[in-house]
Amino acid sequence: MAENIPPQYDIESYHFDLPMDRIAQHPANTRDQSRLLSLDIASGTFRDLDFRDIINFFTPGDLIVVNNTKVFPARLLGRKETGGRVELLILHYPHSISPSGNGIREVEVMGLLKGSKSFKPGQKILFTQNFFAEVMEIFAAGKARVRLFFHGELEHLLETHGHLPLPPYIRRNDGEKSNDRERYQTVYASQTGAIAAPTAGLHFTQELLTILKDKGIALESVTLHVGYGTFAPVRVRDIRQHQIHSEFLTVSAETAEKINTVRSAGGRVWAVGTTTVRALEFAADDSGRVQPTEGWCNLYIYPGYHFKVVRNLITNFHLPSSSLLFMVSALAGKEKILKAYQHAIIHGYRFFSYGDAMIICGD
Repeated sequence: MAENIPPQYDIESYHFDLPMDRIAQHPANTRDQSRLLSLDIASGTFRDLDFRDIINFFTPGDLIVVNNTKVFPARLLGRKETGGRVELLILHYPHSISPSGNGIREVEVMGLLKGSKSFKPGQKILFTQNFFAEVMEIFAAGKARVRLFFHGELEHLLETHGHLPLPPYIRRNDGEKSNDRERYQTVYASQTGAIAAPTAGLHFTQELLTILKDKGIALESVTLHVGYGTFAPVRVRDIRQHQIHSEFLTVSAETAEKINTVRSAGGRVWAVGTTTVRALEFAADDSGRVQPTEGWCNLYIYPGYHFKVVRNLITNFHLPSSSLLFMVSALAGKEKILKAYQHAIIHGYRFFSYGDAMIICGD
């Protein structure tokens, strides 16, 4: 029975109606000319701004933390030996590659398979003459363990033959555009491994980062490789019962030290994106000190969570009833977030990955 679920845990209380024309299908003409909605947590007030106005929120001694993960072209289109079309979405970037003899290299990956007919172990999927896959094991919901065989460098093959795994709500008749390779990537992306962009960072330009640096604002990076699970729907009525996905995280000793120093000196830490929030909160100990961390992050943040590091967040607008919406509601309060979202809908803000931005100020 659904009765007796407190509203902050009831998924139906996180629903909002979003017109389809509010879902951005393309990026803004330039990164930092998107819109910015500011929300002050204490007062619940918000303002309509341009993203370049964000420089006015920071003061010398503040620290901005970004996620420097880099999206790789994880979507491969191929054919079975019988000719049937196949799509393989690689779920995690393979960093450990082994030789297989005769100049062929191989690596095992987990992926999602799509085709007109079902798959079975032993089937081959052909991408090019020197690049193919073999299905090793089939799981539920199209998930499969696959072994890739190839000549040369896998990174080059993916760049040449792969496609960006644009989010499922970007629905274009002509698919990937030429500028997606640049725009579905932050300007500071450096660590290959994500299959979805940390989208709050898409608004920053090198020029804007330089302005912030000249103003005395420090910048540090963490790495959290965004996985396909970020799009996974929540299928339980009580959100506390949702099983969150895991993503690989690295927080260096240098970054941890810088964050702790800034906080000890009374400076503010600004997280760019929910993935950065997840990384910092996972890496923090009970006292709030960020520790050097490397491994799989499975932190699930929803209302009732006590934030140890993050009070201020730059983010995009998230899907109704999604785990990311739960996170920002935990930070700012569900009623304030949904009120701000309703304002954004009425005033024509663009939602989701290629959409506009929001800044949530907690101190």
